[in-house]
Amino acid sequence: MSRDCRALAAQCCYQVIDQGRSLSDVLPKAQQHITNPLDKALLQEICFGVMRTLPQLEQVCAQLMQKPLVKNYRVLQFLIYVGIYQLHFMRVPDHAAINATVEAARELKGQSLTKLINGVLRNVQRQPQLFDFSQASDAVKFNHPGWLISSLQHAYPDHWQHILEASQHKAPLWLRVNIQRVSPEQFCHALTEEDIGYSQPIAALPSAVLLDTACDVTELPGYHQGWFSVQDAAAQYAAGLLAPADGERILDACCAPGGKTCHLLELAPNARLTALDKDPGRLVRVQENLQRLGLTATVLAADAANPASWWDGQVFDKILLDVPCSATGVIRRHPDIRWLRKKSDIAPLAELQQHILQQCWPLLAPGGMLLYATCSILPVENQQQISQFLSENTDALLHPVTHEAGLLKTDVSIQPGWQLFPGQLNRDGFYYALLQKAPQDNDAA
Repeated sequence: MSRDCRALAAQCCYQVIDQGRSLSDVLPKAQQHITNPLDKALLQEICFGVMRTLPQLEQVCAQLMQKPLVKNYRVLQFLIYVGIYQLHFMRVPDHAAINATVEAARELKGQSLTKLINGVLRNVQRQPQLFDFSQASDAVKFNHPGWLISSLQHAYPDHWQHILEASQHKAPLWLRVNIQRVSPEQFCHALTEEDIGYSQPIAALPSAVLLDTACDVTELPGYHQGWFSVQDAAAQYAAGLLAPADGERILDACCAPGGKTCHLLELAPNARLTALDKDPGRLVRVQENLQRLGLTATVLAADAANPASWWDGQVFDKILLDVPCSATGVIRRHPDIRWLRKKSDIAPLAELQQHILQQCWPLLAPGGMLLYATCSILPVENQQQISQFLSENTDALLHPVTHEAGLLKTDVSIQPGWQLFPGQLNRDGFYYALLQKAPQDNDAA
């Protein structure tokens, strides 16, 4: 029997905000309690929406309640946010949103608060002026934590607002065609045959397909045959920038969930690729992706920050270093990140990133290429990391990121690497820096 999706949404939001759990973890588990696909979609829409608009929902509530609910009733505070989100941001009829939210309170053992919840929601219905945030703080106006807004204002004084606004939009569904199984033309023809709308808007990424509407990808043509993967366009640049070749020894040092691993092998199926991740549980997904796409790699549960525990002493021709980061470039795709990530997390992350980069550099062969990547938009994780590394490693040469079809060449004297911002060409925020190890003297000769 399906449980009420509004009660489940309140529980999911409570678990994220008050217990620090990822929406990627709690939402799929909640959806298991629902049998109707439409209700599953509604649950996701509500959870994502509350995460995107939480400061505004809190401010509206603060004008209608003396104080927020706490302790055993805390989950019911999130149920009120669920109701307000439906009333103001969704096309749910007002009476349905109010009645269903009040009934959900009973399922959450909040019978004694049904009158309060009903009253708050009816006041929201009657008072649209509650949503006038013109005099509110930037944190409320832009629905982002103050520390992140301040960081972006300092880093990008001319367009920080555009970055925040782009992060509020729903992320589109990008696919990457597996050219080892089917050509982009063949795959797009199959989509056309099924009357599925799509485009191929980025000439530099001929295998990237943008769907007009998100859908269940397992129902798309060729899913079970390994014709494609789900991967944002920004992440699809990685494999091409590293330019893998058959026969090369390649390391994907922080590989899970395996999207870039698979893309490297799609471009060079006979490369000798080692896919590494310190979390054995996440490697299950890597193995599943490799199997579905018909690709082969050596998969190891090991820590890229500690090569002595796993490295066999043979250098790599290419290394992809997609390091752990703040994920501030993918907030539109994972709206809970803005609340889970704290200002105090950034310095330890930056320290870890530099450590992994320094530890993996000796694993690269002279003349070899290393691609440093993050899904962050914070300079401390990106440009500043590369500047520091270049200052400390005289054998590291920075390659400008260029592409025949339009990747922008970066002025390396000002901003090493290539920073993509969320929303540009419908992509996520991402950062790339391509480094080459200087050849040894006898190699140069």
